[in-house]
Amino acid sequence: MPKTQNKAVMNWLYIFAFVVAFLVVFGGFTRLTRSGLSIVEWNPINGTIPPMGQHQWEAEFAKYQESPEFQLVNTGMTLEEYKYIFYVEWFHRLVARLAGLFYALPVFYFLFRKTIPFKEFSIYFWMGILFIGQAIMGWLMVYSGLVDRPAVSHFRLTAHLLLALSLFSLAMWTAFGHKHGFPEAGKPAKWSVPSKLAVTSLFILIIQISYGGMTAGLKAGHVSETWPLMFGKLLPPNLFNSWVNIFETPQTIVFIHRWFAWLGLILVPYVYYLIKKQNYPADIQKGIAWLIGVVALQITLGVLTILSYVNIAIALIHQANAIVLLGLAVYFIHRFRAWDAKQAS
Repeated sequence: MPKTQNKAVMNWLYIFAFVVAFLVVFGGFTRLTRSGLSIVEWNPINGTIPPMGQHQWEAEFAKYQESPEFQLVNTGMTLEEYKYIFYVEWFHRLVARLAGLFYALPVFYFLFRKTIPFKEFSIYFWMGILFIGQAIMGWLMVYSGLVDRPAVSHFRLTAHLLLALSLFSLAMWTAFGHKHGFPEAGKPAKWSVPSKLAVTSLFILIIQISYGGMTAGLKAGHVSETWPLMFGKLLPPNLFNSWVNIFETPQTIVFIHRWFAWLGLILVPYVYYLIKKQNYPADIQKGIAWLIGVVALQITLGVLTILSYVNIAIALIHQANAIVLLGLAVYFIHRFRAWDAKQAS
């Protein structure tokens, strides 16, 4: 864990985290517009420039016409229609490339200037590894939809999402360290109840996001457009007649995604009560009030996504708000642990 605090590094990390969050949300737009399989090759260098001229466009379209998505879903697609989904995916990949540069150039600049001491470089190194990992998983995800079916693996999509959000979380955690200070080396402070609940909430959120990724990958959000009932029942039959259902069956996956979030809504008011009772700092108390609002908004957006039959705008706001929730969860763990250390000293 770094010890050196620096405002410039903090600002870079905040902006980098925002770029990663934007990349995740735009990835959601790419998926919802069925654009993700439009580019059937991974060309990190040559792919930076889109096709130029009619001949190149026809060649690119011919490659797409050999894919399962064109042959089974978009058989009547014209070249002009193809250009739209191509540009959506091309822009998604372009932002990813720019995000990579926005990581690499500043981190090496800060290293060269010794703003980041080399002995503290490890956490920034792992950010780079996570970035490369999510990029590779992104291509493996796309490749899974180019073999024999016009859909990506929902497991690979979820892994791609979780790697990107791990990168976001690590950047935010380190930025909070630059703002509020890094923990001192030595014996770890005892975990307080709010700290334990914050970690529990993060665990719940990760599960919820994972099921959101699987819901997206299987297009399970289209299973039912009613809430709270599914297929006219509060608990439809045969949802859990096999353990495989919780990872493979769209109805079961979207059912879990619908209701698991309510655990977080139950926990947050209790945490709010505890920090009010124990007189935590004002920024934590204000943040918890915001957290209650963000959790309530997230559940509302989830219901609206169902009722609107996955309206793109609502679904994307729902996804963006989940990232805000993740950032808040990381913030509270950081701040609660700092308070634990202060109380123990």
